[in-house]
Amino acid sequence: MSIWEDLKMQYRLGGMAQKIIYWNVALFAIPFALKGILYLFQISFPFDTWFALSSNPLDLIWRPWSLLTYGFFHAGFFHLLFNLLVFHFAAQIFNTYFTQKQLLNHYLVSIMFAGAFYLVSYQIFPALSNRESLMVGTSGAVMSVLIAVAVFQPMMQVRLLLIGTVKLWQIALVLFLLDLMKLASDNTGGHLAHLGGSLYGYWFASKIKNGTDINAWFGKLMDGLFNFSWKNSKPKSHLKTIKNDKKSTTLAGNANQQQAKIDAILDKISKSGYDSLSKEEKEFLFQQKE
Repeated sequence: MSIWEDLKMQYRLGGMAQKIIYWNVALFAIPFALKGILYLFQISFPFDTWFALSSNPLDLIWRPWSLLTYGFFHAGFFHLLFNLLVFHFAAQIFNTYFTQKQLLNHYLVSIMFAGAFYLVSYQIFPALSNRESLMVGTSGAVMSVLIAVAVFQPMMQVRLLLIGTVKLWQIALVLFLLDLMKLASDNTGGHLAHLGGSLYGYWFASKIKNGTDINAWFGKLMDGLFNFSWKNSKPKSHLKTIKNDKKSTTLAGNANQQQAKIDAILDKISKSGYDSLSKEEKEFLFQQKE
């Protein structure tokens, strides 16, 4: 199986967190490739301005999509890498307690909430009211996911490299305090977005403990617009099964065994991710897809 086919299989079966990571990587890499091509034809396209979120709310009139798209673009490789590492960590814990649909809803709504918090902050704080800036990055949503699970399950123990075992609330508190301390830095807007995401994550977890999912409205909107189907949180199988038109006992037994193996592999992906599969299991799935 080629690397490209392996990546496609990972995307299809890897879960929502992995899809979100793929989206961020693609939208980081594609503009760089396009800029090179456009340069050859002496064409200039301001990707940053077009998709970044401006601190001037009037810019939303002609770039309303920027309230969401800013969260999928990054200022540099290490900006992207750090955000996705923290997101992968937080999303794995989030998926322990919530569904794939809830992760997607919370991630997207958090991007917009963090962006709105950034916009409002630039209008009300005197130190920022005369300044304009552009913001990109998914870190506000990442902080929201992390804070949500830290509030929902604060005493959960996590083992960190070089540090040891700490509680989840301690990780969240340190990151929150760092954002507060760095408000006077050159990246004030970014840290404001982090704080906005943190507040939304706290709000989400506090409400869902009482049985209210504040992102449910967005899930219904997505279902209506894109006809999404979320019958369960496990990845669905699009693999072919053997049809037994002749009702042969032997063929039926083989089909049941094959489907049982597929289900076992999908359960393994749901619990541990696509990368936990052995080479033989990946090849088996690839053969069923064909």
